[in-house]
Amino acid sequence: MMKKVTILLLAAALPLSAQEQADLVVTNAKVYTVDQNRPVAEAFAIKDGRFQFVGSNRGALALSGNDTEIIDLDGQTVIPGMIDAHGHLTGLGNTLRNLILTGTTSFEDVVDIVANRVAEVEDGEWITGRGWDQNDWADQSFPTNAALNRTAPRNPVILRRVDGHAAVANAAALDAAGMTAATPDPDGGRIVKDSNGNPTGVLIDAAADSVLARIPEWSDREHREAVLAAISHLNAWGLTGVHDAGVGLDSIAVYEELAQAGRFNLRVYAMVSSAPEGVDGALRRGPQAGLYDGRVWIKAFKISSDGALGSRGAAMLEDYTDDPGNRGLITFEREKIFDIASRSLQRGFQVNVHAIGDRANRTTLDVFEAALAANPVADHRFRIEHAQILSYHDIPKFADLDVIPSMQGSHQTSDMYWAADRVGSSRILGAYAWRSLLNTGVVIPNGSDFPVESANPLISFHSFVSRHDVDRWPAGGWFAGQRTTREEALKSVTLWPAYAGFMENDVGSISAGKYADFVVLDRDLMTVDEHEILSTTVLQTFLGGTLVYERD
Repeated sequence: MMKKVTILLLAAALPLSAQEQADLVVTNAKVYTVDQNRPVAEAFAIKDGRFQFVGSNRGALALSGNDTEIIDLDGQTVIPGMIDAHGHLTGLGNTLRNLILTGTTSFEDVVDIVANRVAEVEDGEWITGRGWDQNDWADQSFPTNAALNRTAPRNPVILRRVDGHAAVANAAALDAAGMTAATPDPDGGRIVKDSNGNPTGVLIDAAADSVLARIPEWSDREHREAVLAAISHLNAWGLTGVHDAGVGLDSIAVYEELAQAGRFNLRVYAMVSSAPEGVDGALRRGPQAGLYDGRVWIKAFKISSDGALGSRGAAMLEDYTDDPGNRGLITFEREKIFDIASRSLQRGFQVNVHAIGDRANRTTLDVFEAALAANPVADHRFRIEHAQILSYHDIPKFADLDVIPSMQGSHQTSDMYWAADRVGSSRILGAYAWRSLLNTGVVIPNGSDFPVESANPLISFHSFVSRHDVDRWPAGGWFAGQRTTREEALKSVTLWPAYAGFMENDVGSISAGKYADFVVLDRDLMTVDEHEILSTTVLQTFLGGTLVYERD
């Protein structure tokens, strides 16, 4: 013991130059570190973009010198930079550039927005948008394209539903894709037709692909601008990282170009889309971690196994309660999932499968089990993205197989108004079952699925702890037994996404040695009244110790 004390005294007596003068010291803060060794601190020091010390004001200031910047936060709250475990970076950039249909209360609202755009563009120019949700309208049936045909007779129009798993296209867009009454449903998709067999314009899942493929590609400049706009948008919400769910090699090339140029103010964990060229290309290159000063990780694949609940495309074990005869859509065969999973296990890649319905989740768990039996790997961290509707008997399988349920809190509070109508009073007990899953010992990385939902991570944080909406409906929370604690909710937007992306040694907590990613908030997120969580404002966002966003 005496020798250890002596060593500590000698270390404390070292001159500042030997202790390495900090670049930045932050003091007088309420710091929720998400580090079990020091859960709450008041100060930290940063050197070369990483946390150098976390603890007391005294300790942090001991590392300051003549060239050290010192920020006194006067009691404000600091949390680690937040990480969205499931978003779509390029999709967000595209949404910010196109028609935003979120919040429309009828299809007439949607048509009015399109009419305004028609007045601004040339004949023949494509009009695209996203965000409509028929569940928010008085008439909750799918629309037809008749009003769009009248409003935009000379412009192809395709408008994606909020979840991206359905779209409505006008006649000009259907003509561009050669879609007629004789066109059969594609595998994994459905062309909605009227009583005469003619397309109504509504396209479910893979049925929209042939129309979307006709949209002119972005130029390289437009692609870069869209990505940069999306990053700025995310930084303003306190996000310093995102797991990009299903991205093409072309987008990854843009990310790398911007990161190499020092213009990529985000840490992206890229899940390569399941197209054969993407899988083969990534496997040839091998897993990549922390490229360009920790800006780009490439070591996962994203597969979509079914559709979405809102458009009744999620694959269910039994018929939809509100649509007898319909059990949803399987969009990716289990044999292909097994093949990608097996090759990934052999090459050190992660596999993340979109599964919403109970049938899709069970199938995915079964395929994972078979792939792991054939290719035993201890720390694979395979994931199921969404895991929204689970059979009670499948919940323990996540822990048994070391599979991570990657879920989005905001989906629960968006879907709770109608989800029980879709699946009935029995199956709804396995919906958005956070507490049931956490009790088995797994972690749940949280996200938003932006641009499906708002990119604001505090919406999902609030959903985890409250299970009610901004108006506090329903009283006490929707199936309140599935709520999490605030400590769990904070981990769900910081450390657990880091773990889910093999990044926990670099980000996710305010800990010495990790990248200095942190957020300054205008109130104490962990102690304010529950209804104030959604009023919390991001004041500053730092990435690697550099300010990337500051509220005016």
